[in-house]
Amino acid sequence: MKKRTIKWLLRLPVLLLVLNSCIGISADIQMRKDGSGRITMEYRFSRMAETIGRLDGNEQWQIIPVGRADLERTLARIPDMRLISFSGREHEKDIVNNVTLEFKNTQALMAFLDPSGKRASLSRDNGSNRLDIILNESASSQADPDLMNLMKQVSAGYKVRISFSAEGNSAMTLTNGEGEAITPPAEAEIIPSGKKVSLEIGTGEILSRTAGLGVSFLWN
Repeated sequence: MKKRTIKWLLRLPVLLLVLNSCIGISADIQMRKDGSGRITMEYRFSRMAETIGRLDGNEQWQIIPVGRADLERTLARIPDMRLISFSGREHEKDIVNNVTLEFKNTQALMAFLDPSGKRASLSRDNGSNRLDIILNESASSQADPDLMNLMKQVSAGYKVRISFSAEGNSAMTLTNGEGEAITPPAEAEIIPSGKKVSLEIGTGEILSRTAGLGVSFLWN
C-alpha cells in the first residue's frame, strides 16, 4: 500500500470513513423535530487494520481518528457539533471506541457525515425529510481497487449497524451506490419502519457489493 492510499483515506469524512474501514461499527442517529440531535457510535477496528498504516513508510498516517484528540480536531471545524463523551479500550484483537456527539442543526450533522454532499445528503421528499447515506460506492466509483480488496479481507467477521430515530415513526429504504432503491440483501437484518429503523450487515458484505450500498431514512 502506498502513501497515496493512506492520504485518500484521510480525506474521507469521519463517519463515512469509519463505515468503510476494516472494522465493525454501531452508529445511532437520533433526530429532534428542530433539527438538532445526537449520534452515538461504537466502532472497532482490528489491530491488523492499524498495522496497515505502518506499511511502506506510512508511519505518520492514521487510517481513522483513533483517539479523543483526533475527534476533537475534526469537531473544531464544526462549531455546532460537540463531543459529549469518549471512551476507548483495547483488546487482543481490536481497539474499541465509544463516542457520543450532539449537533445543534442539520447543517452540523451533514458537515460531519459528508461536507462534500457526494455521499450524504438531506432533502425534502413528498412532504417528508430524507437523509441519504452511501455506505459504499459502486465499484466504478471506488478510488483504489487494491485498497478495497485488502479491506474486504481484513473486515471478515465484522458488522455494521446503523439506526435512525426521530419524533414519531420513520422509514428506511436500502439503495445502491447511486441512491436507487434496491431489494434488501439476504444477509441484511433490517427494521424498515417504526420508532427506530435499522440496518445490520457484515462489513465484508458491504464492501463486496459491486453496485454499492446505501440507506435512505424518511421522517416527517
